[in-house]
Amino acid sequence: MFRFADRWRGFFVGFLAASLGAFLILEAPWRAPEPRQIAPRGELAPQEETTIALFEATRGSVVSITTEARVLNPWSRRAVDVPRGTGSGFVWDDRGHIVTNNHVIKGASGARVRLADGRELSAQLIGTAPEHDLAVLRIDAGFDTPPAMPVGESGTLRVGQSVLAIGNPFGLDWTLTTGIVSALDREIPTQDGGTIAGLVQTDAAINPGNSGGPLIDSAGRLIGVNTAIFSPSGSSAGIGFAVPVDIVNRVVPQLIAGGRYRPPYLGIRHSDRINSLAAMQGLEGVVVLDVEPGSPASAAGLRAARQEASGRLVPGDIIIGIDERDVATSADLHDALESHAPGANITIRVLRDGKPMELGAALAEPQ
Repeated sequence: MFRFADRWRGFFVGFLAASLGAFLILEAPWRAPEPRQIAPRGELAPQEETTIALFEATRGSVVSITTEARVLNPWSRRAVDVPRGTGSGFVWDDRGHIVTNNHVIKGASGARVRLADGRELSAQLIGTAPEHDLAVLRIDAGFDTPPAMPVGESGTLRVGQSVLAIGNPFGLDWTLTTGIVSALDREIPTQDGGTIAGLVQTDAAINPGNSGGPLIDSAGRLIGVNTAIFSPSGSSAGIGFAVPVDIVNRVVPQLIAGGRYRPPYLGIRHSDRINSLAAMQGLEGVVVLDVEPGSPASAAGLRAARQEASGRLVPGDIIIGIDERDVATSADLHDALESHAPGANITIRVLRDGKPMELGAALAEPQ
């Protein structure tokens, strides 16, 4: 009995001592865990410093756009504006013009623009160019209009150079993504069955809400307007597209001036149906059906097709190229002409009586 009691007494004494030790360890303030010591960071890498500086310098020129749709309340029979979608844009000039995508505002009854400083303003639609998925809005920010985005050039872009995209993907305002130019002169279909040609392809992440935001080069200049992604899931899969700034810089001033875009004027009439019939006879290109008097085409000496008494169409000139670009369809011709500004001198390659020849023409202002 004595040994058994001693053994239990020793057990309880040890248990109490262990419990008291644990209590002291848990409760004593001098034994509480402390935060880990912070390791020195050192200087940011030069590339990081450059990216941060570019974002901070251009962020103020980027805006968030919220569109509205007018719907009829089935109970009150009153029309009300409800949120419709979101997108991005950027300040074009000191007059408050905002550039975005046409598909961002298409079908909307109104739009509001939120600036980087938190102000939210109503926007007025100035003009659209669906063929290039571009639109211009205007806000009245008074004397405190944000700075305009610096404009660069896209004709000298090279695959592999660094780019940055700023926008509002999924409503996450002023998001920055980085990447490279992954390809040039891409073409994608539009929702209305057309095509947008000459696009810049990038692997900088572009998601829903980025549309209309700027694509920027490493000098902080605008080189494109982010317009679409190629993804079955609807989110970035590493392939995004932007309207090149050389097109933007031609289209936007016309939208501001007159509300619509008119391409350079050559002065011919043509038809894809006639082109298809000619192609069935081995004559691929754009058949010149008519030449307008006094037009650049007339001055260049282009010859129109003629119709014999039997009704047979006898081709005149068939346009097969503009400068170095081949032309097989009316869309090809349209894209080739749009790559030039009014007043530009071009070389028109044609087939005349089955023989190739070249004609010079100076494009005119839109009619």
